[in-house]
Amino acid sequence: MTPPRLPRLGNFVDGRSAEPADGTYTELLDPCTGTPYLLAPDSGEEDVDRAMRAAATAFEQWRWTSPAERQDALLRIADALAGRLDEFAAAEARSTGSAAAAGETPLMVDQLRFFAGAARVLEGLAAGEYSPGHTSYTRREPVGVCAQLAPWNFPLLMAVLKSAPALAAGNTVVLKPAETTPETALLLAELAAEVLPPGVLNVVCGGPDTGRLMVRHPVPALVSLTGSVAAGTEVARDAAAGLKRVHLELGGKTPVVVCADADLPAAAAKIVEGAYGNAGQDCTAATRVLVDRAVQEDLLTALTKAAQAARPGPPDDAGALYGPLNNADQLARVDGFVRRLPAHARVVTGGHRVGEAGYFYAPTVIADVRQDDEIVQREVFGPVITVQPFADEDEAVALANGVEQGLASAVWTTDHARAMRFTRRLDFGCVWVNTHLGFPSEMPHGGFKHSGYGKDLSVYGFEAYTRVKHVMHHLGE
Repeated sequence: MTPPRLPRLGNFVDGRSAEPADGTYTELLDPCTGTPYLLAPDSGEEDVDRAMRAAATAFEQWRWTSPAERQDALLRIADALAGRLDEFAAAEARSTGSAAAAGETPLMVDQLRFFAGAARVLEGLAAGEYSPGHTSYTRREPVGVCAQLAPWNFPLLMAVLKSAPALAAGNTVVLKPAETTPETALLLAELAAEVLPPGVLNVVCGGPDTGRLMVRHPVPALVSLTGSVAAGTEVARDAAAGLKRVHLELGGKTPVVVCADADLPAAAAKIVEGAYGNAGQDCTAATRVLVDRAVQEDLLTALTKAAQAARPGPPDDAGALYGPLNNADQLARVDGFVRRLPAHARVVTGGHRVGEAGYFYAPTVIADVRQDDEIVQREVFGPVITVQPFADEDEAVALANGVEQGLASAVWTTDHARAMRFTRRLDFGCVWVNTHLGFPSEMPHGGFKHSGYGKDLSVYGFEAYTRVKHVMHHLGE
């Protein structure tokens, strides 16, 4: 029996859909079933060059648009997206297998509107006579064409998070979504083309090789990546050959410090939400629980009970807490961490695949781990929680900071002074106190150490896509 012909996606370049130059496509698999449902371009050198040239041409006009014009464009895109939320949520759920997309899409509308406003707020030093006989001032300008590489865990959110500040600042964009989840980025580009001039926002599909072509291409002035530490290291190395600016949001290994005086039921509920949401495929997921020895067993019991009551399932399963892992490789990766656990570690619950179809993994809690264990030091990116005890604040801080990543952290305590001490000492780009996973558009998101550099969201995310020029005028005699 001949299998049904799958529908094909195209790249989106210079304001219209474009087939890959060499006609190469890859199958997209439904993560709930593992079966193919779409074909997407596997873009090569000619496709990337076409998109870069389109973006470079468009930049020569877009860069001179006024902040008010760019604000209007982004607000119109936001309004158009708000009017099609159900369509985008359905496409996102199809790509990721997660029903959470319905709740995430309004956040993207808010981010577009925030960066629309940021376009009107260009800050810099006041003009003045800093050198006798001369007046100086600064200009904040767009950097040029931006090559942006997005991950598969939040496809539409990342497409907006990357493109919105770049466009607001007057840049043009070539965006590559992850090879497994390109559908909503392409929908966004099609929607934006009703507002933006051709070539301002381009989307090129493909895998790691396509991304390498983009990073190494001579046109981009800036490269932005959200991805793994290994991918970030490679991008930074390749971009350095062309002295391109680099913006990296990389992996995390979030510690959640639970003190003896914490509201344990509230902490346990939020940890489960923060650890298992999106199947744990979140660089800020609540993966490492560090708990005061005095309440260790109480918290472990609460986490285990919550994990045993939860289950994964497809988007139409109203009782499922989360969906599948993104792909077969990720399923094997998560399962591999659990299978390689040292003898002293204990799987309290979970630790196995769920079902034979798709890429579902059970909510997992692991106790008795040690600081140098692989599962403590490396990002799992799955629905797995580890639990470690601490004796005092100093040990809690040492355990929390004792990893290479520094993206996000959390502390649970009812003692305000203790909370302030932890927020000062935790070496992470974000510290949540008695909460988890809050991302207001006005606040920066980005990490330290091996979690990369540069900020998403906020005015800092906007300024990352600008350059500062000093202008000096001689005042004459």
